[in-house]
Amino acid sequence: MNLTLDALFVVATIIGCLWLLAGSRFSAASILAGGMTLLLVTGILTPEQALAGFANPGVITIAALYVVAAGLRNTGAIAVITDKLFGRNGSERVSQLRIMGPVTLMSAFMNNTPVVATFVPAVTDWARKRGFSPSRFLLPLSYAAIIGGTMTLIGTSTNLVVNGLLLKETGEGFHFFELAWLGLPSAIIAFIYVFLFGRKLLPERVSSKEQLSDTREYTVEMLVEAESPLVGKTIEEAGLRHLPGLFLIEVDRAGTILPAVDPHEILQASDRLVFAGVVESVVDLQKIRGLVPATEQVFKLDAERASRALYEVVVSRSASLVHKTVKQGNFRKQFDAVVIAVSREGKRINRKIGDIRLQPGDTLLVEADRGFAARHRSSRDFLLVKPLEGAATLNHERAGIAWAILAGVVFAAGTGLLETLHAALLGAGLMVMTRCLNGSEARRSIDLDVLIVIACAFALGEGLKVTGAANEFAGSLVTIAGDNPLAVLLAVYVATVVLTELVTNNAAAVLMFPLAYASSSSLDLNFMPFAVAIAFAASASLSTPIGYQTNLMVYGPGGYRFGDYLRFGLPLNVVLAVAALTIIPQVWPLQ
Repeated sequence: MNLTLDALFVVATIIGCLWLLAGSRFSAASILAGGMTLLLVTGILTPEQALAGFANPGVITIAALYVVAAGLRNTGAIAVITDKLFGRNGSERVSQLRIMGPVTLMSAFMNNTPVVATFVPAVTDWARKRGFSPSRFLLPLSYAAIIGGTMTLIGTSTNLVVNGLLLKETGEGFHFFELAWLGLPSAIIAFIYVFLFGRKLLPERVSSKEQLSDTREYTVEMLVEAESPLVGKTIEEAGLRHLPGLFLIEVDRAGTILPAVDPHEILQASDRLVFAGVVESVVDLQKIRGLVPATEQVFKLDAERASRALYEVVVSRSASLVHKTVKQGNFRKQFDAVVIAVSREGKRINRKIGDIRLQPGDTLLVEADRGFAARHRSSRDFLLVKPLEGAATLNHERAGIAWAILAGVVFAAGTGLLETLHAALLGAGLMVMTRCLNGSEARRSIDLDVLIVIACAFALGEGLKVTGAANEFAGSLVTIAGDNPLAVLLAVYVATVVLTELVTNNAAAVLMFPLAYASSSSLDLNFMPFAVAIAFAASASLSTPIGYQTNLMVYGPGGYRFGDYLRFGLPLNVVLAVAALTIIPQVWPLQ
């Protein structure tokens, strides 16, 4: 290879970024932004080239899809299906496969980015409820979405990019399910790989059990609504036996107390359920459809439930509430908030909420409007006012609207009625307009670190292109293969995989297509197997977080490190490469 000084500098910068990602505690966004800045200040990239990624339609699409996913989450729409899809029981291995199954299927018929954006929060919540670490599930989720996307023409944008290039060059593109000849066996291989090696190779960064081991324990009383979907279900079927760190103390049924509740006890309308547990599980109770705080005071607050949040407050010694019961203290009238649960010295109090006599140092879990913290942060009544992250009250009544909006986004983008960007932006706007979430929630739902990483990855890829390093690298690999058809196919596949890990999937496909076409033409070979190899290899980015956007989307929520992708993804990359190079010549002959 004959690389210029600028090209060598770009390669060195990318290697430096990869090294820092692998061993540094700096965030991925900071590292890649630093790399982009180096290329900008040295003049290798113009400001327009360096910052083009921030205006890239793919990046804006992901931002909009975060909002769509937040609308589904805030209305409880995701929770309605996750327990049914993922199950409430089963080993970690079985649960991984139950998550991968629907994600793979959905990714085959819709762009895999919104699938991952939708399922990441659902899987994270589901894993925590079951006492698992989310890091044991989110990488398999991303891989399932990536491989599922390779099964149809519309599953991933890479397939569409290669298909467009193929139509332009040869006049013949992929049939809708043609790529399933390779995608379906690859999905089966991925399932077997996760089942056999997931337990050993997947990291467990911070388990939920460790997070819950030393938290405060609250007492909370919940009411089964008259029209609740829980009516007629057993305690077990309702999912009230599997929340970690939560214990159902008793059921009050029309004044009759049922202690030591049997898991097969059937729930009835107006049952009052008394729980004791950690704050995360108490928050989870608030999200279950048909289960509401037993106090009627909740329905007397001015703000809509959907626009409220949960807060932890610590009662001060000078508070007017001290030595009064919650009921006597007129908490709702005095603070425009309702006490949901009480913790004293980290332990539960075996009394109904309204009858608990408050003492200095008691920690209260309260439901209030979003201005509560600002109003009472300096109050003499409270030593501490702390909003709970992810504790917004769910607006179950709009769950159907949220699903309809998502279906509209998928239909419009999948049929070509609208560009994916346009459909995603329209969906995000409709989520806010229909009050599935408000404007501030929409802003908070967008993971800026992920967007920065993707945009900066585009800039590093642009640096490889403008200096000629990418062409030199890819061309050298193909030249080394000589005139052996299978060796040329192998070189094209490997070069595409390596470029994908460095410059993202679509850029790798665009760079490799003309090189592969020229090589196949010079040897008088059928180009279709090379096009399939490029499409699949450009998507099969499993070894780094920066090669494919869904890998970046699970990077933060899973608490992953760069090395986790290499350890778990590289062996699967190799196995899939062997499978692809075996299947492709059989289905699409080289000559």
